[in-house]
Amino acid sequence: MSGFPEFIYRDNELFVESVPLKQIADEFGTPCYIYSRSALTKAYQEFDSSFASRDHLICYAVKANSNIAILNLFAQLGSGFDIVSGGELLRVIKAGGDPGKTVFSGVGKNVNEMRMALDANILCFNVESEAELLALNQIAEDMDKIAPVSLRVNPDVDAKTHPYISTGLKENKFGIPASEAERIYKSAHRYAHIRFTGLDCHIGSQLTDLEPFMQAGNKMLDLLNKLQSQGLEIEHLDLGGGLGIRYANETPPTIKEYVSALCAKTHQIKQRLLIEPGRSLVGNSGILLTRVEYLKHTPARNFAIVDAAMNDLMRPALYDAYHEILPVTENNGECKNYQIVGPVCETGDFLGHDRRLSLAHGNLLAIMSAGAYGMSMSSNYNTRPRAAEVMIDKSTVHIIRQRETIDQLIATEQVLP
Repeated sequence: MSGFPEFIYRDNELFVESVPLKQIADEFGTPCYIYSRSALTKAYQEFDSSFASRDHLICYAVKANSNIAILNLFAQLGSGFDIVSGGELLRVIKAGGDPGKTVFSGVGKNVNEMRMALDANILCFNVESEAELLALNQIAEDMDKIAPVSLRVNPDVDAKTHPYISTGLKENKFGIPASEAERIYKSAHRYAHIRFTGLDCHIGSQLTDLEPFMQAGNKMLDLLNKLQSQGLEIEHLDLGGGLGIRYANETPPTIKEYVSALCAKTHQIKQRLLIEPGRSLVGNSGILLTRVEYLKHTPARNFAIVDAAMNDLMRPALYDAYHEILPVTENNGECKNYQIVGPVCETGDFLGHDRRLSLAHGNLLAIMSAGAYGMSMSSNYNTRPRAAEVMIDKSTVHIIRQRETIDQLIATEQVLP
């Protein structure tokens, strides 16, 4: 057993749904990202059904994986979207997503992005500073529009996650302190082209405990009650995303446990509930397939040099993150302790340390839990073309992004005259 429901061994060969990974490597080469349509669908439906009759909107965090095939699948399932750039908005629109179910987060929205979002009639801007609010009000005035706004509140809650993805502490760059948010909401009359529609927070990513969510929820409900007692109408409460997944031995809450806890916490309010899941929808729905190029044995360590690298999957180098690494073909050969490393000229170019594997030249390896913040964070470092992406639907293989070519990488460059 692989431990990942849609990625299973059959006769010692690793399959995704009904397709052997070896077949995908033969047809599309490596490195290659591979996603399971079934896993993506089941994750979304578990979120949706867990709300039961509670008025809600799931806004998929596009940054986790922005391939338009994945966005289109979620749009067909009824999802809204959480975006952090104009480019992500264009992806949502191209994928058939509804701008009217899209919230725009991020601390640095520029003028062109704000105009684009106003033109598209998005659901809401999650505004992260007073300066941003003033700029948005002016842009909306220039366009003769009213901008729907939810202030992103920084609740000063420790998400107990990696510091790079903790976003709800007072020292983080995100959001507005609750006291300032209350003052801004009270001064709504100053912003003739702003309509305050919601209240928003997001405390971090890869949370494996419900308690920080509950702490943030309490603070948001306190602020909501204060605003309502002063006659301010708030239409929705956005509690962000952040639910973690299992990479190794973590035991995060299930989707149902998470949603049920949010619903119980907010059962006394009438506002629509918004959440912004990303990793928990796509993380364990995808893998990175790679091939062993060389085995290198030194007195200190054994290295398996594979054709995927930190430019393909940045998380291990950036966060020292753990990803399970499975052989595509199981064998009974001698296992050794390997460092799984890529071809990039950085000591930090690794995908896994100290993995007990039986390996030979040309073996295929599956880097698990790579559906979130894998391809979306990839780069062309060392002039390496980005990987192909494939979606599996039962026994059907769909190419959803062609592998880049060197010619494409340099097509927009030119030498001096």
